[in-house]
Amino acid sequence: MEILLPVFVIFLLAVTAMAVGVFLGRPPIKGSCGGLACIKKLDCAICPHREHERENT
Repeated sequence: MEILLPVFVIFLLAVTAMAVGVFLGRPPIKGSCGGLACIKKLDCAICPHREHERENT
């Protein structure tokens, strides 16, 4: 019990901090669509930058 209560409080504080970010209108966390996903000849269907590259070629 002496470990459970502090861990619960830490998790509660973390969830509260994330909720405050949502209430303040912070944009959601997104992936970078970078690295291996942007190697030519690979399809990254959800990456808007890849679609832009296809239109320019």
